[in-house]
Amino acid sequence: MTKKIHFTKSGHKKIVEELDHLKTHKHPSAKDRLAKARSMGDLRENSEYHAAKEDLGVIVGRISELEEMLRWAEVVDDAVEKIETDLVRLGCKVVLEKNGAREEYHVVGDYEADPVLKKISHSSPIGQALLGKRKGEVVEVVIPSGKHTYTIVDVQVV
Repeated sequence: MTKKIHFTKSGHKKIVEELDHLKTHKHPSAKDRLAKARSMGDLRENSEYHAAKEDLGVIVGRISELEEMLRWAEVVDDAVEKIETDLVRLGCKVVLEKNGAREEYHVVGDYEADPVLKKISHSSPIGQALLGKRKGEVVEVVIPSGKHTYTIVDVQVV
């Protein structure tokens, strides 16, 4: 059995929307492109045919990947999350302070993580250290750059 894949509501919505877009727009368009390229003649030397075939394969692969993700998806229940608003859980935004500097992170599922956008996975070292902690607690995290100490300044359920 595969383990559940955790998503925030917004992350789940993005996956559903991407899958819908691929199935209703990109896949039919890629099939049409391949059919047109195939009609151009000798397939051995037809670069458009090979490119169209490769693009279609990428789209079909992504559709399959998204469908599998949704098959195992578990979406965070906002009602449960709002019971204890100062408790760090999947889907929360957390303001951390380290040496006087503050940073805000959104704790999300593995497939939603994007460090550039300050979205950290709940299974990352920082995410794991934060889960279950409360506003005001001090958290120590060991990451490749060393041991870091953070104070949880604020927790927001979103």
